[in-house]
Amino acid sequence: MSNLYIGLISGTSMDAVDAALVAFDPPQRLRVLAACSPPLSLPLSTLLRSIGPKTPLEFIARADATVADAFADATLELLAISGYHHEQIQAIGSHGQTVWHAAENCPSLSVQIGDPNRLAEKTGITVVADFRRRDMAAGGQGAPLAAGLHAEIFRRRGTDTVVLNLGGIANITLLPGDPEAAITGFDCGPANTLMDTWCRRHCKSNFDINGAWAAGGTVHNALLETLASDEFFQRPAPKSTGPEYFNLAWLMNRAGNLLADVEPRDVQATLTELTAVSAARAIRENIPEPAEILVCGGGTHNRHLQARLSANLPEYRIRSTADFGVDPDFVEAIAFAWLARCRIYERTGNISSVTGARRGVVLGGIYAGDP
Repeated sequence: MSNLYIGLISGTSMDAVDAALVAFDPPQRLRVLAACSPPLSLPLSTLLRSIGPKTPLEFIARADATVADAFADATLELLAISGYHHEQIQAIGSHGQTVWHAAENCPSLSVQIGDPNRLAEKTGITVVADFRRRDMAAGGQGAPLAAGLHAEIFRRRGTDTVVLNLGGIANITLLPGDPEAAITGFDCGPANTLMDTWCRRHCKSNFDINGAWAAGGTVHNALLETLASDEFFQRPAPKSTGPEYFNLAWLMNRAGNLLADVEPRDVQATLTELTAVSAARAIRENIPEPAEILVCGGGTHNRHLQARLSANLPEYRIRSTADFGVDPDFVEAIAFAWLARCRIYERTGNISSVTGARRGVVLGGIYAGDP
């Protein structure tokens, strides 16, 4: 059986497909052989950001096929870069594109699009997809799901470690140095999703490059206090969230008349501080210093955000996952390659102490590639 797997994910930023080709060598070693991040087309990313509960079914069905095509193109680009052929790949782990996540509903709901049948047909590679809903069927949040990979490659005996992923949403995995202690983790609040949305609204740019716009602003303390008092931040784990919750409407409703009196650049500075403060609070309350924090995700490129994290967590050592040989831009793509391998070998993929599921379960459905 081949030891080569591909992981694909388009996260809450909805701007690109992150793709990683991973070799899993015995006993527990992985190597990233190639990676790429082709951008989603502007019409597709615009459509994805517009999808909500009232979006016509036809639009969602078309987006389902179009996302699958974008994932197939990313796979073929990855293979071309790496020099490998589709026959050599055991499986693709495709997260798809989340368009709705409401884990607090009864029943809990999570919808990812990017038709795995279409992806398997276009690439000829077996696809593992639909990872979240089995965990939710077992009473879990369906997120975060990367904790198993984090534990395998970042956990160290005698050193308490936090993996902080700064994607559209910020989430943490807490890896105690005591090997008998439980792994925990949860979504702790917004990361790039609010900052990017505000930047698109006022700067005609998809994101704040290096956090430079925010760095030139001033944190508005009353606005920060109002935003940080949202009940999500006080809610106990397990918990998960997404842009269905933390979005422009949330900001407008939460801030009320305050926004009219705050310069847009100061709002950006305040949103950056909100990410730093909420992540720092979640870490401090759940794992004591002197733990080590490993940061990954697109937020690692936001220098101002990194500076604010350091300012809010002065006792902790903050490092990039790159220091451990893992590109911070592709940790989640690697995680879905790892989850695909778990499914192929019928191993549990979730960590119930993270997601809140009643038990560990095998995640994902299998869609066969070429015979």
